[in-house]
Amino acid sequence: MKLKIFLLALAVTLAACEPHVKPDSNSAAGQNSNTDTTPGAQVGAISGGGIDGANVLEGKQYNVSYEKGAIDDPANILYNKIIYFDFDSSDIRDDYVELVKHHGKYLALHADASIRLEGHTDERGSREYNIALADRRAQAVKKLLLFQGASNDQITIISYGEEKPAVLGHDEEAWALNRRAEIVYGK
Repeated sequence: MKLKIFLLALAVTLAACEPHVKPDSNSAAGQNSNTDTTPGAQVGAISGGGIDGANVLEGKQYNVSYEKGAIDDPANILYNKIIYFDFDSSDIRDDYVELVKHHGKYLALHADASIRLEGHTDERGSREYNIALADRRAQAVKKLLLFQGASNDQITIISYGEEKPAVLGHDEEAWALNRRAEIVYGK
């Protein structure tokens, strides 16, 4: 009887642990349907999104390549390393999920690459709350990166809270730019 109660409690707990990121719809394991894992140039979107083998972020079309220097190419989607969040949220916005997935695939293909995820918030809220929220934002990005094949050893997290604003200001425009997680590649 105790075993049945334990198993029921475990099932309820696991069901309540809904992830805050969306896995790829291409396969049950969430991996790219492209089975080629050669770290050479690869063009195309993770889940078939984009236009003509490219991806669109904030209205701009980008190429997708996982070559070693791709993270420094302004024409490549990997050049974008900032993920913005909604107010008081650590859920990755739909318009940034594909970007994070591309970075995860890049890390999976380059085991020697490492990143630091820096979590940030706007100035509203207590210092303690903002540190915790910034950490949850970075953790959400890390979770999706790991889901795409990145290694835990490749990722470190630092939570700045409101301490390092991207822009100064006390209005919605400034706050929106400060609610972010930044991907910083190691050299």
